[in-house]
Amino acid sequence: MNPNNSTGQDGKQIVRRILKLSNDIFQALKLAIPSEWLASDMTVAQLRVLLLLHADGSARMSSIASSLDITLSTATGIVDNLVKKELVVRGADPEDRRLVICELSPQGQAIISRMWALGQIQMERLLDGLSLGELQKASEVAEILLHNVTSRTNSA
Repeated sequence: MNPNNSTGQDGKQIVRRILKLSNDIFQALKLAIPSEWLASDMTVAQLRVLLLLHADGSARMSSIASSLDITLSTATGIVDNLVKKELVVRGADPEDRRLVICELSPQGQAIISRMWALGQIQMERLLDGLSLGELQKASEVAEILLHNVTSRTNSA
């Protein structure tokens, strides 16, 4: 097994262990979901579009449909509802006025920002109580994971 690759049997066992621990951590944190989200009428499909637009900045309707593996008419319906909720804005593509570009509205960005803040709070809870040495190890692991993700992204 290549020591820099987790494809061998030992690596797969370690990955399974990490995934189990990750699940155990998630369960132990008892993720606090804000009541405003529980009362929201936003669908999972709508949330997926918001997350996609957050990641991409803006997207054509056809790209949204393709990225989410849905039909163009389904994507249009989801975006229509998000526009009605003032979470997404539509505009014409400056290169081709026939095409529609979608992006998050300030309200849509605020929802994503609140989600990110909740994740940060959960991470702080996870790290709270660790010794200085343990925090250093956690920081090193985070740096390793970031390097792994960015090197894959940059080579793709």
